[in-house]
Amino acid sequence: MIFRIQTRNVSLGVFCLLLSLGMAEPCWSQDSQGDQTNEPLKQLTLSQLGDVEVTTASKEPVEVWHTPAAIFVITHDDIMRSGATSIPEALRLAPGVEVARIDANKWSIGIRGFGTRLSRSVLVIIDGRTVYSTLFDGTYWEVQNTLMDDIDRIEVIRGPGGTIWGPNAVNGIINVITKKSQDTHGGLFSAGGGNEEQGFANTRFGAGSDNFSYRVYGMGFNRSSEYHSDGRNFDAWQAGQAGFRLDWNSNQRDSFTVQGDLYDEAAGESVAAATYIPPSEKIIDADARLSGGNILARWQRVFGEGDDIQVQAYYDRTNRYEPNFGELRDTFDVDYLQRHRLMKRHQLSWGLGARASRGRELEIVSGLTFVPNERTDQLYTAFFQDEISLVEDRLSVQVGTKLLRTNYTGFQWEPSVRLLWTPTKTQTVWAAFTHAVRTPSDVERDFFLSSYLGTATDGLPFFARFNANPNFGSEQLNGWELGYRRSIGSNVYVDIAGFYNHYHDLLSEEITGPETVVVTPQQTYLLLPAQFRNGLLGETTGVEIAPEWKPTSFWRLRGSYSFLHMGLEKTAASQDIGTAPIIDGSSPKHQVTLLSGFDLPKKTTLDLDYRYVSALPGQTVTAPPQVVRSYSTANVTFSWTVSNHLKVSAAGLNLFQPFHAEYAGDPGPLVEIKRSAYGQVTWTY
Repeated sequence: MIFRIQTRNVSLGVFCLLLSLGMAEPCWSQDSQGDQTNEPLKQLTLSQLGDVEVTTASKEPVEVWHTPAAIFVITHDDIMRSGATSIPEALRLAPGVEVARIDANKWSIGIRGFGTRLSRSVLVIIDGRTVYSTLFDGTYWEVQNTLMDDIDRIEVIRGPGGTIWGPNAVNGIINVITKKSQDTHGGLFSAGGGNEEQGFANTRFGAGSDNFSYRVYGMGFNRSSEYHSDGRNFDAWQAGQAGFRLDWNSNQRDSFTVQGDLYDEAAGESVAAATYIPPSEKIIDADARLSGGNILARWQRVFGEGDDIQVQAYYDRTNRYEPNFGELRDTFDVDYLQRHRLMKRHQLSWGLGARASRGRELEIVSGLTFVPNERTDQLYTAFFQDEISLVEDRLSVQVGTKLLRTNYTGFQWEPSVRLLWTPTKTQTVWAAFTHAVRTPSDVERDFFLSSYLGTATDGLPFFARFNANPNFGSEQLNGWELGYRRSIGSNVYVDIAGFYNHYHDLLSEEITGPETVVVTPQQTYLLLPAQFRNGLLGETTGVEIAPEWKPTSFWRLRGSYSFLHMGLEKTAASQDIGTAPIIDGSSPKHQVTLLSGFDLPKKTTLDLDYRYVSALPGQTVTAPPQVVRSYSTANVTFSWTVSNHLKVSAAGLNLFQPFHAEYAGDPGPLVEIKRSAYGQVTWTY
């Protein structure tokens, strides 16, 4: 068995289940552009929380009640009380987001299906900087670190957002927003450790005046490997990172931000490398050496309410030296946005963007190559959106489109229509249609990969050779959504969203010819030619429910339930070798999260959370035969504010069983996530 709920943990599980539906803090956060109230968020009623502004849905501050999208906000306080020590772990707090840990330093994250290690259908943004890699069409989560104390909020859009954000925001957007430097004056030092979080330390200092503020930070950690039944323990993780942020206002109209980060990591991993020289395949356990940095500058000029311009530019450098390949990449990006209120009932937004990403791929093993090994990926975008108020303060419509072009594609459109009805100030009904695309990347167009399949019936080694496909096109989505949110009185809040998505031209792994016998001086083997093509289509349907209830002033309950049905199949002309059932079975059909938080006497807090994730039949390993089964687990976090300067906290994570599997992805047996605990001391001055 992969997991077992032991008798000594049953009482804890029942206790968590009886108390849970939410955390003690609200799910909505104040926008960093300006406070909505002088009260702390935890003192707001749930109806007031809907007035808080969010920015991801339209790149401008908009109240939650007036957002025609399935948006969820994970606040700073949510993160601090959850015990999460990384951005992926914090994302478990959002409904409809699939977070599965592969090993100590890798995650699979998806929204409304299509969860993979690199989250290829989700656009990830950190303070306006896109961290989506054009090499393997996704996000390397192990290098997306920041000081958790500095995160203001994480805004999660479930559903397509290509009209505003462009390609690859197909199934959702994850927007990590850190605090302004004006909000981090003074010093902070925190340190702690445990059995998995073996040791970590964070420091930050900020200062300034009303017009100019800055902060600098540094962080480092050492995390142990997860549970390996074969004892290989290859996935230990060490990292260090430092950065800064400057904010200043030169006058009443102009504001500037400059920020940057540097990081260096050693992330243990295991990779399989195929070779046409015996023994045909070797498993390499070694550290991936990861380093890089970025710098971003942003200028905003405000002319009046709903009338402003914003210019942003950033440079990002990544260095990846993995056991089976290497990459050096430089990315330059510039973005222009303008908003203008045309009469009282029209809000116009438009913008232009350009990105150049120069990558140089290093051949480490002969079975994995890119041809050419140097390429500059280009992206050019333009967008226009008009929000029209049909009935003042009651009914509005958003119409817009994104126009994009890459070095792999011609011009493509991403249109969207969104309708918003607010029958009362604390009630919203919305509907949307969106067309979105995921553009081709280097891995589909320029990638050559050899995979060892085993021994054929005649005793010869059997290989598949994936060849580059210069004709690989964009994956396409047509999505329909319907949502409802309401505050019932001051203590109950509910958010419901349903969706139907139709996909075509999805990635498939296809046989392109008959197997042949290849004779070399080193060995004779069978070779099956293959290629990545656009051979799959299908649909997904689902619903996400996220209620909250505050029965008393010191107790908040929150819960979520997500249902997902996926149905993918190959087209009539496709020779797909079985990709569809693997994708279908790699996202959970059911997810349940129940959370409960208490503000206790003596400035103490207690947070309990329970989660259930259904099985992933598409995630299997063969040696030994294993499948990722459904699991339930729970976390407990306790904190005590000893004084105005000192806080101590402790967290117990994944408490129901000694270890459990969440996702496959490494050669060999499933890596299983361990039960763990850590303590932390935080000093502010």
